[in-house]
Amino acid sequence: MNFSSKLLENAVTEFSKLPGIGQKTALRLVLHLLNQDRPDVERFSTAMTKLRNEIQHCRVCHNISDYTVCEICSSHKRDRNTICVVEDTRDVMAIENTNQYTGVYHVLGGLVSPMDGVGPSDLEVESLVERLRANEVKEIIFALSATMEGDTTIFYLHKKLKDFNITLSTIARGIAFGGELEYVDEITLGRSITTRVPYENSLAK
Repeated sequence: MNFSSKLLENAVTEFSKLPGIGQKTALRLVLHLLNQDRPDVERFSTAMTKLRNEIQHCRVCHNISDYTVCEICSSHKRDRNTICVVEDTRDVMAIENTNQYTGVYHVLGGLVSPMDGVGPSDLEVESLVERLRANEVKEIIFALSATMEGDTTIFYLHKKLKDFNITLSTIARGIAFGGELEYVDEITLGRSITTRVPYENSLAK
């Protein structure tokens, strides 16, 4: 692609580094910004800079947050006896949108994937164990994507946590194998949370 401006080319190059954004889409976005009023573009730039510099991860659940402890973990309305274990922030948002879960979360920050060099030590597993030792948790819900990596992670966590006196359950598989949790519609995801089953039962199937 030939550019009439090096500044334009540089901006398009940076936008095209975003997932799912090719050069043509990047060019369309950059030209759109160029057509906006200067204050609008400055607000956009400031928002991105503040996001990168000021965003935090909750010290309890590791979800992305504006504060040291996120609003979910600090809310007195949430059931702290139930922890829903998810891969990342996108899954927290997907489950929250169902309005059918009132417990708290634990964000692993990924899934066990030997092919990609990701092992249990790369995830927030030990902090989950510490939460079980420190609090009166009654149930852990494994809400991970129905993929090989998701199943491998659940299997590892089950072995790690099975000696605790708690219920270990997994979301019902109304979600097709290979499906990413963040793309599941809210009704299906909500039902899979409310109709969760003991993890041992899911193995029997």
